[in-house]
Amino acid sequence: MTQALQRKLITFSEFVARYPDNTGKRYELHDGVVIEISQPTGDHEEITGFLATKLPVEYDRLKLPYFIPKTALVKPPENESGYSPDILIINRSNLVNEPLWKKESTVTLGASIPLVIEVVSTNWRTDYYTKRGMYEEIGIQEYWIVDYLALAGKSFIGNTKQPTISIYSLVESEYQISQFRGSDRILSPTFPEFNFTAQQIFNAGNI
Repeated sequence: MTQALQRKLITFSEFVARYPDNTGKRYELHDGVVIEISQPTGDHEEITGFLATKLPVEYDRLKLPYFIPKTALVKPPENESGYSPDILIINRSNLVNEPLWKKESTVTLGASIPLVIEVVSTNWRTDYYTKRGMYEEIGIQEYWIVDYLALAGKSFIGNTKQPTISIYSLVESEYQISQFRGSDRILSPTFPEFNFTAQQIFNAGNI
């Protein structure tokens, strides 16, 4: 769940100057509105932790200059928004082209972001509507939505409402979707040898 903190719209520059504070809370900026991100559930954190442990094995094996930052933001172009994904993989070699990286640990270019992942909580519409559109506009090559509780509407995950991992891959500037459930092996264009099933991810590796 998310909560708007103010009525007056602020710019992205004002946002990074004020937030986050020292309370340990997470915030995002959505079209000028500061959103406080609620404390996630234990299952959410286990799944996020599992992926944040296994994906680095892949980019290390491939000798790619990638890393997962702790609190970096993603800013869409021409938009007063800033997102804090559950998992953000950054291409270190492109950071020289990022105007906001050194001072604000913020990335704005698709070439800097090979993969971003959102693990769905109660604000599923933000992940499926808002962020999908913004990540596509930025040019992020791959976007995963891990909907382990099948919270999204039927138009997104099907009439049977099963836990689903949706992988959006950028093809000619538009996202194409592949979906994985149960024993389906994840097929990632960025990490083609990522050898886990959807259910293994939902179980955070615990069989």
